[in-house]
Amino acid sequence: MAFRDARAEDLPALVALLADDALSRGREDPSLPLDARYLAAFEAIDGDANQRLIVAESDGAIVGMMQLSFLPGIAFRGAWRGQIEAVRIAGSQRGQGLGTRMVEWAVEQCRARGCRMVQLMSKQDRVDAHRFYENMGWEKSHFGFKLRLAEAE
Repeated sequence: MAFRDARAEDLPALVALLADDALSRGREDPSLPLDARYLAAFEAIDGDANQRLIVAESDGAIVGMMQLSFLPGIAFRGAWRGQIEAVRIAGSQRGQGLGTRMVEWAVEQCRARGCRMVQLMSKQDRVDAHRFYENMGWEKSHFGFKLRLAEAE
């Protein structure tokens, strides 16, 4: 298993991973050619030194993904925070420890960047995901809110 920064040619596999998730299924469109907005988003992430889109690769196949964001802040005496988002594991790989390895790797990347803490969000109804993170030593700390500014097309 290897972790690396995503490349533009990985986008079809990444969108397919997103679409394979029960909560994202109706929201993402993995049909080819991909919607140009996926490439625009990739280019924005790729061009930002505080963003990383990471793939987990096994035998040449992309089997997982996540986005790492490095956030500066004034709180905690100017501490940086790492944020882990969009963690997805291919259905064939779930339950085999890949998620644990991905999150541990992400935490080490945040530590190497000088982050004082790492945070993530998980939808309220993802009970299995909550148990996964708690078993890794993460603790619930906040209650979040979202305000949708536009509907997905």
